[in-house]
Amino acid sequence: MDRVTPTLTILAIVLVVFTLIALGWRARRRRHAGLPAPASPPAALDDALLAVDGFYVATTIADAPTDRVAVHGLAFRGRAGVAVHPEGVVLMIAGAPDVFLARDALVGVGRATWTIDRVVGRDGLVFVRWTLGGTAVDTYLKVADPDALVVALETVVPEKEAA
Repeated sequence: MDRVTPTLTILAIVLVVFTLIALGWRARRRRHAGLPAPASPPAALDDALLAVDGFYVATTIADAPTDRVAVHGLAFRGRAGVAVHPEGVVLMIAGAPDVFLARDALVGVGRATWTIDRVVGRDGLVFVRWTLGGTAVDTYLKVADPDALVVALETVVPEKEAA
């Protein structure tokens, strides 16, 4: 009998914490519900300038690296392939539909050390800034050779808008 009260108290606290987490995630999804689904890759693309495997870390609202986009298959980290084509970038995130970042939607490319829930070595992340329905977002990727990915991405980001 002396263990029942503390056990029930701990269970109640755990239940409250998980309820608050679920409510917070639901609010984030509602906040981002107005973002359109990203485009699917077109059927015909020129040969890839570079194709690499790595990890998709997150897509966040631009200049807000803690505001994760929580809709349209962009919510969760996972293994990913990235293919840079003259027409744009194809993201192949495990468990999500492929995403096409058209050349005219690309705004900039750069290196980062951190984003939401992920800190890596100095400049260990590559980010691509692009527009999703008029909203600027940053997609963060971790790959084995970030320099090669940045160079390939810089060739498709329009010159006048390169970051």
